[in-house]
Amino acid sequence: MRKFLLLIRRFWTLILFITLEVISIYFIAKSHSTQGIDVINSANGTEAYFYQKEQNIVSYFNLKQVNTELLLENTALRNQLFSLQSTDTFKTVSAKIPVFDYSKIDRGQDSNLLAPPITMTITEKPPLKVVRYAEYKFIPARVINNSISNDRINFITINQGSESGIKPGMSVVSSVGIVGRVEHVSKHFATIASVLSNRKVSARLKLHQAFGQISWLPGHPDFVQMDNMPITLPIKIRDSIFTTGFASFPANILVGKVSKIDTVKSNNSLSLKIRLATNFRTLAFVYVVVDGMNAEKEKLENKNQSAK
Repeated sequence: MRKFLLLIRRFWTLILFITLEVISIYFIAKSHSTQGIDVINSANGTEAYFYQKEQNIVSYFNLKQVNTELLLENTALRNQLFSLQSTDTFKTVSAKIPVFDYSKIDRGQDSNLLAPPITMTITEKPPLKVVRYAEYKFIPARVINNSISNDRINFITINQGSESGIKPGMSVVSSVGIVGRVEHVSKHFATIASVLSNRKVSARLKLHQAFGQISWLPGHPDFVQMDNMPITLPIKIRDSIFTTGFASFPANILVGKVSKIDTVKSNNSLSLKIRLATNFRTLAFVYVVVDGMNAEKEKLENKNQSAK
């Protein structure tokens, strides 16, 4: 206590000055003079500045939670979207076979002519038949390791494994394009062979419906190529390339856009250089694609292989 009193006595002049200044500013702010308005505006501006800084700090520490919530929301939206895309709707039409009355044919005319049908009925409102050829579900995952510089094959490690339903061979996509296929799985983790590898992917040009295969350009984590395209196709720079749905990838997943077109004179074809839609340098989150009907399809196709 004695030290505290000595401290006040030592800085008494400064304390008195600051106290008087605060009182003066208070009375000026309470007045309706120009100076009072300026003081209030300055105080409000300073207060808003510190509130903004506080909000920025709070928002920064909440980014992980916000990203997780957005990832789950995107997953739910993707599940709904692809459940609609993986179905075809057909109209089932029933009709009676036309009945001809040959007794009413005029024999004086051409005998090859037939009388018009007497009855032919078709249901007025054909029922719709929905055929489902895939059953996609997306599992969100965080990238915890990623390589882009290997010359032969690059792997991505994610924080989801067999406990979440992930199996080898499943395709993986990002929020904007394709990523790769699941290679190995443990209980809590999985490794993905990205498209930056020697694995080819079936793809098509959006505008021209021309099919081909994309392959990686070693040493370039941003590009793949698509060879042996017909030279007659009017392909342009920035044309979009999508998956076909023939392999494990769902159809209509963006691969990238054409960035360069070369003519190969040896076989009179086009070679396309494609800039990938997915940026593997900053990849943070992915979606593992689970096709609930893939096992049935593979079982049937394996029978074809065994019959050869």
